[in-house]
Amino acid sequence: MPKYMLIMRSTDETKAVYENMDFEKIMNDMGRFNEDMVQAGVLVAGEGLADETDSVVVDYSSETPVVTDGPYGETKELFNGFWIVDVASREEAVEWAKRAPLAGPGSKLEIRRVQQLEDFPQDNEHIQKERAWRESTGQL
Repeated sequence: MPKYMLIMRSTDETKAVYENMDFEKIMNDMGRFNEDMVQAGVLVAGEGLADETDSVVVDYSSETPVVTDGPYGETKELFNGFWIVDVASREEAVEWAKRAPLAGPGSKLEIRRVQQLEDFPQDNEHIQKERAWRESTGQL
């Protein structure tokens, strides 16, 4: 089955809405959503991310990578966290995304398919090594 990443995005307006919400309610709503995905057998991973002021960016524009304080790009819309779901189709990933307990103007989930080893040339040495590594660690 394909895997999809539900990428949580927010804006300054979204952050303002969450700052005025009861934190325990947010945690309970997210917990119930996560439990629903666990019980349905679709949740592979999911994490929230620390505040963007705690990030760094490695920029490869020059010959030597340059490290600067984050966040990357403009802060109008930030990547806040993610879920990875293992579902039958993009449509099923969309249905799960619609149930996410997100609120406020600017709250969005971007849905992207996670590439699998089968998406790459199977005769590539590094793909073969990755397949062997995944098999040895029980990931295939």
